[in-house]
Amino acid sequence: MSALEQAYQHCQSIAARHYENFPVASRLLPKKLRRPISVIYAFARNADDFADEGELSKARRHQKLDDYSAKLSAIENAQAVDDPVFIALADVIRRHALPPALFHDLLNAFKMDVDKSRFANIDELLNYCRYSANPVGRLLLHLNGAATPENLRCSDAICSALQLINFYQDLQQDYHEQGRIYLPLDEMQQFGVSEDHLQQARSDAAMQALMTQQFQRARALLQQGAPLGQRLPGRFGLELRMIIHGGARVLDKLRRHHGDVFRRPRLGKTDMLAIMAKALLRVSV
Repeated sequence: MSALEQAYQHCQSIAARHYENFPVASRLLPKKLRRPISVIYAFARNADDFADEGELSKARRHQKLDDYSAKLSAIENAQAVDDPVFIALADVIRRHALPPALFHDLLNAFKMDVDKSRFANIDELLNYCRYSANPVGRLLLHLNGAATPENLRCSDAICSALQLINFYQDLQQDYHEQGRIYLPLDEMQQFGVSEDHLQQARSDAAMQALMTQQFQRARALLQQGAPLGQRLPGRFGLELRMIIHGGARVLDKLRRHHGDVFRRPRLGKTDMLAIMAKALLRVSV
């Protein structure tokens, strides 16, 4: 087996080990896209782990991320890197003409994770999404040969919405495990919500009102980006519509948790069937 094939298999094994609400390199996707998507995922997964290694000092985490940046710059310059993720990534970037800047954007988000744990307003939070989530959607469009300006704008809206929804699912986990609050501080103050609400998992009227506003914002972003799922043909379009409806389904579950905004929603078999049906029937979000 060649070193390149071993590198691809290494990346696919990383993708297979991690559970996400939304599938990585799903079998619904065209076969030609599954391996490159697994490589992108492996790259991001490893860098995310560096940023979240709480036992390491901030300086050490930055050092590991800087090393990743240096490897990325090396493959941009056609230099060999003895790392299976970057062996595969160099091949993916070359074969699909992917913009390396999008991978640098992802690394910038992970560097932000090391230092930034509070967001003054929604603009700061969406700027974080611009680096942490939006590059993934843009890379997928490039892989699919569909990276038009309008498609990219829709993709950004979808990816930002999905990132926000992930934050809403993990409010307590992010606070207790990483010391992070992914809610706009000015809106928390506006609704009379403090860090004590997250510390104590307090779902009083103020917390519920704050989160209702967050849910509405995320749904509006999903609706803004939803036309992309209608425009893209074939299995890639179907997969995207499933992701959009999956995000909307999670939002519905969060909204219906009647007084407990900290209860994490789970998508079961019935949910997945409903998501598939809506995607196939092209139901609006």
